[in-house]
This record gives sequence, C-alpha cells and structure tokens, in this order.
Amino acid sequence: MPIETLFIIPPFTQLNTPYPSTAYLTGYLQSQSIPSNQCDLSIELFHTIFTAKVVRSLFQEAKSLSNIAFDSVWKQRKQYIQKVDQVIEYLRFQDEATASMIVSKDFLPKAHRSIKRVDGFDKLSLLDQAKHVATLFITELGDFITANVDEFFSFTRYAEQISISASSFDQLEEFLSYEPTLIETHLLRLLDLKLKIYEADLVCFTIPFPGNLFSALRSAQHIKHFYPHIKVAFGGGYCNTELRKLEDPRIFEYVDFISLDDGEIPLLKIIHYLEGKLTADELERTYMLENGKVVYKNHLPNQIVHHRNLPAPTYKGLNLKAYLSFLDVINPMHRLWTDGRWNKLTVSHGCYWKQCSFCDVHLDYIGNYQNTTAVDLVNKIEALIEETGDTGFHFVDEAAPPKALKAMAEELIRRKIKIQWWTNIRFEKTFSPALCALLAESGCIAVTGGLEVASDRLLAKMKKGVDIAQVARVTRAFSENNIMVHAYLMYGFPTQTEQETIDALEVVRQLFELNCIQSAFWHLFTATAHSPIGKDPESFGIEITGPEFEGFAQNDLTHFDPTGTVHADFTKGLNDALHQYLIGSGFDKPLQDWFDFKVVDTTVKADLIAKYLN
Repeated sequence: MPIETLFIIPPFTQLNTPYPSTAYLTGYLQSQSIPSNQCDLSIELFHTIFTAKVVRSLFQEAKSLSNIAFDSVWKQRKQYIQKVDQVIEYLRFQDEATASMIVSKDFLPKAHRSIKRVDGFDKLSLLDQAKHVATLFITELGDFITANVDEFFSFTRYAEQISISASSFDQLEEFLSYEPTLIETHLLRLLDLKLKIYEADLVCFTIPFPGNLFSALRSAQHIKHFYPHIKVAFGGGYCNTELRKLEDPRIFEYVDFISLDDGEIPLLKIIHYLEGKLTADELERTYMLENGKVVYKNHLPNQIVHHRNLPAPTYKGLNLKAYLSFLDVINPMHRLWTDGRWNKLTVSHGCYWKQCSFCDVHLDYIGNYQNTTAVDLVNKIEALIEETGDTGFHFVDEAAPPKALKAMAEELIRRKIKIQWWTNIRFEKTFSPALCALLAESGCIAVTGGLEVASDRLLAKMKKGVDIAQVARVTRAFSENNIMVHAYLMYGFPTQTEQETIDALEVVRQLFELNCIQSAFWHLFTATAHSPIGKDPESFGIEITGPEFEGFAQNDLTHFDPTGTVHADFTKGLNDALHQYLIGSGFDKPLQDWFDFKVVDTTVKADLIAKYLN
C-alpha cells in the first residue's frame, strides 16, 4: 500500500497568502506519483477563532479567569461579537457598500487602537480606509485574547517567546505538559477533522519560523496520543537553522523524523523507508531516534534534485479565497507582505553572492546556489496562473540574480504574459536604468534589498559588495521606472559607533528625500551561529556571550561589543525618523530632534547623495 502524506502549515504564518513550502513539496511528491495533500491550519484556525460564537466564548473565558485587561474592549464586547463576522468577510472580499458602513462613525466599537488611525488615513481610498479600520478592530480583539486568554496568541506567530533560541527543550516540554488552551483546543479539533478527511499515514509539519514550533509540537503530541499509527515529520526553515546540533531525545516523543535543508529527497526516502523499500541508514539529512539516542542519517553521496528539475508548486487543496488583506500601517512595502494574495516562486535556489558576514552563508539555503532557465521559470508562472487564476507573483529568493531576472523579463514579454511581480535583490551595478526599464515592462512593481548599515566602512566589513554611491544610483534607476524600493537597514553591527549610526540615518534621510527609496525598516543586529560573524567573532571585534547550547536549538547569539555603544538606545529615534520619512515629512528636522538624549552631529554632507546621482 502506498504511503499517504499530509502536509500541514501550523499556526501562525501569513494570513494573506499561503506559505509556499507545502506547495513545493506537494508538487514534487505528486510528480513522483506519491499521494499527498496539504492544508493550512494557520488560516483555518484564524477563521475559526474570529467568529461570533468563538469570540463570545473567549470573552467568557476571560471572565472566568478574572482577566480583564483592555477594559475598553471588554466594555464593548457585545459589539465585537455582533460585528466580527461582517468584518472578517470584508477583509476577504472588499466591496464599497460594506466599506461605507465600516468607516461610518458609529458602526464599529473603538478601543485602544481605533482611537488613533495611521498618518495618511485621509489620503487612502474608501476601500483601504475600511480595510484599515477593520484591521484595527481585529487587532484589538487579538490584543484582548493575548492579554486575557492565551498569552501565546499572535496573528503571525504562536508561542514564539518560548521557541526563539530555545537552547534547552525544558520549557517547551513544560508547556506541552499543560492542558491545551482554548485556542489550542480549536486547533486540535481542526486537526482531527483533517486526519479524518485525508487518512494520512505520514503527517509532515513545515516549521518556517520559531512562531510555528509550539503549535506543531502541540499538534504532533495530539497525533501521538490519539493516532499512534500515524508517523510525524518536521522540516522547514526553523529546523534547517536552529536544530543542526540536535541531541535531546525528548522531542522524539512527539515526532519520528526531522529533516534538514531541501525536503524533497529526505521526504521521498522517509516514505520509501516506511514502505520497507529502504533501510534507516539509507535516509538522507534526517534525524531519528535509535536506541534512545538522536542519530543523524545522511547517506552519501546525497541524491540532489536540481532547482531546474523541480516541478511547479501546486496550491491544490488550499482554499485560496480564505486569505485576508490587512492594512495596519501605511508602509508601502509592508502592504505587499500583508495585503493581497501572491503566488510564490523562486527564481533561483540559494544566493549567488553568499559572502555577507552576517548571513547564514554556511547553510544550504544560502550557500547552495542553483539556477534554472527562463523558459522553465515562465512555464511555472503559466502553470500557477492557470491553477490559481492570480497573476501576482512574489519571487522569494535570498537575492534574485540580475541575469536571470533579465532573461525572465524577456521571456514574459516575448510570450505576452501580463503579471505583477516583486522580489529581493542586491543593489548591484548590473541593475542599470535600461535593465530596470525592462523589468518594469515585464511587470516588476517593487524590489527589496539590503542597504544594511549606510556606512562604506561597515559595508566593506560585512562584505556586502556595494557602497553608498552604488546603492544611490541603483535605487534611483528602479524608482525612475516606477518600481518601489524597500531598503533593509541595520544598526548595531560589530564595531559600529554612534557617529556611524547618526551618519547612516542622514544617508537614509537623503535617499528618501531624493526618492531613491520609498520604504525601509531598521533591524537591530543579531549574531547567528551559522554566519561568518558567529563562527569567528574575534575577527569582527566582538565576544559571543551566550546562550549555552543545551542539546536542542541554536541560532541567535548574544554578544559583547567593546566599542561600548548601547545600540538599543537608538531604536526609538531611528524608527520615529523613518516613520516620518515614509510619509514624506520630517526631512528638514535636525537629526538630534528624533532622540531624547544628546547625539553627535552628522559628518555626512547634505548633498552627498545628490552628488552621487550626478
């Protein structure tokens, strides 16, 4: 009998579009004539929670626990219960009649979020105004749930606080010993339903982020207790980065296999092993338990499915109409991440640059670069359009190669295929005005890229391969072709001084003012175990101070930087400045005014970026 496989996206990931891992793996197994199905418990649990019936029970649960934080929500609970179904329906299918009701003065209750709408609200269309008001309504309910009913609840993660850098399995095991929360009870009911529908022999949980781990473990615990004949496998980004030194056998009370890196071959071999066609020693890149000890089975040489030979992903089995559009902030790039559904594909596997010192370049998802042909890529684009009816694409590359993007654009134009697409890139000089114009003609609407620390000294130290002048010219080339540019920004990089932080803010100010970039986000630097910095901190002038590995996960590292700058002190000022730049204001405000403590004057000339552009 063939093994029936069920892929599950556990809560919570994106609510506007399905995470693509199960679509890729389902497409691959089906191409191998292996029966497989997929479901997204993340979006299904969300829709279960945000109904009048369940919201009423959540308020009752809060009362029974004597928890009434967010009193303004509690006092208006009848209105939240009455309106929640209509609000969710609007976030799925926007229409002008409902939008007019939602934005009217007294239609929805107003609590701690609704009393302050975002800057620029009046400039939004009616549909977007209603989407923002509806988002605030749902977010207020989410705040109430987290504060009063289930401290682990969040819209895009669950129990992340006990999963990030969980060097020991102790706390996870402790919380798994507790009775399921009300939210988890609804999750397990959904899981029961799926297991009855699909009758799977192997259930595979994709765990892309720490915020998916605990719900996957809770689900696996339920399967082991009530369906002991079903085998359970874990895989995905969290496993690939954090469980590479796994020693603790306790996790195997909940799971049978944990695979690393690309999942196609490990899964295929796990299935053949369960069918009795392979021995355990023939498994690849897979943890399992033998004689009470964790063993890593990795038969060499590995069987590799090259990126160009992968079939198109498939979303069959997922209800694509269930996904919602949120509008919580006006950041234009944030809207692409949370507003609207996108077909997700990769132009290439890994990163063609793979040198940045803060990046996990030693891991397969970065270091193993593989490309495909434009014909193959556009064939997959056509297949997804035919399957989903959607023509929006997010290419989820670490850094999409310019040469491959050029070839894809030419192929799309040759076939007269009309799509909208966006992706992540490096701001390298290959992106000339002519290439940017070609990409725009093919449907490119936005790019994201790492400016990181806007300091030439630090860009060289992190081996970014770009400098500020190059970033200015490349971003201007995109912007002049009506392609929105989002810059990832970093502060707190090893040896970064206060002067460099303030100077970086001035560079960012000029890039916004001259319309080179239209969106950005600051990240506080964190050393990771698989980056060049994490592996050789002394070369970067820092000392790793923890956490001590205790047999389970390892990724984020704490460090000491002897330069003495307390970078976290700059967080609020940097973000306050950036928020104003995003909405086109604050350019004339002195940098000092963003901070509530004395900072140094910038040494960057006021016309630096203008000179680079000229």
